[in-house]
Amino acid sequence: MTDHRAGGTPGREEDGGSFLPPAVEAAWGLRERPTKGPRPGLSLDRIVGAAVRLASEEGLGAVSMGRVAKELGASTMSLYRYVSAKSELYTLMQEAATGAPPPGLLDPGAGWRANLERWAGAMRGIYLREPWLLRVPVSGPPATPNAVAWWEQALLAMDGTGLDAGTRLSVTLLVAGFVKSEALMAAEVGEAIGVAGPEGAEEALRRYAQTLRRLAVPETYPRVAWVLDSGVLDEAGGPDDEFRFGLDRILDGVAVLVEGRDA
Repeated sequence: MTDHRAGGTPGREEDGGSFLPPAVEAAWGLRERPTKGPRPGLSLDRIVGAAVRLASEEGLGAVSMGRVAKELGASTMSLYRYVSAKSELYTLMQEAATGAPPPGLLDPGAGWRANLERWAGAMRGIYLREPWLLRVPVSGPPATPNAVAWWEQALLAMDGTGLDAGTRLSVTLLVAGFVKSEALMAAEVGEAIGVAGPEGAEEALRRYAQTLRRLAVPETYPRVAWVLDSGVLDEAGGPDDEFRFGLDRILDGVAVLVEGRDA
């Protein structure tokens, strides 16, 4: 993986820094290269790249040390010279597939709200492009280079708000959690009806309305029937509408905090 040490990074425990999990060490370029006869041509980047391709094409469940080794024409044991466990591989896959924040993600001339919207939209785009990322088990707080870079951008977006460090962190976690939850719901609904991508949620909503009309009789479920009769489920907007609604409500709440600091 890329060596990020030039900019100043966490050290090993013996160097006076905090203990780092193996995957984090590898992501920051702090791990020593294998020296005991690695297979020629095999590298950590190639291993992670093959695993990401498998996940993109077949889902996270297709990724195993044996399957990745087969894709590379190597033995399974040879991979363990570079990656100690599948959980470590998952972390490195997540780091590679997420990538660094794109240049110009934030607009210096825009306000905090517009920049948080840009940040949230960019994160959502990654999940929609690589939905397997939503299935990666959470192994800890963001500690790899790209994850920290995305965190930095969210905090930077709130410069000038007057919010303290703890509040900025809470807002970042709140927005990130909403983005992931919304993307996961869209992916699961799409999978349930066999339609990939955000369009799946829209189609599922229409089918759901048709089914519910047959089950939710007005005498028992008057409010549900009222919603169905309004036609809102039949005239669902684009796949971004629910995301926009939820994000706006969250940022409305953040605005209350910011205005309170101003007062």
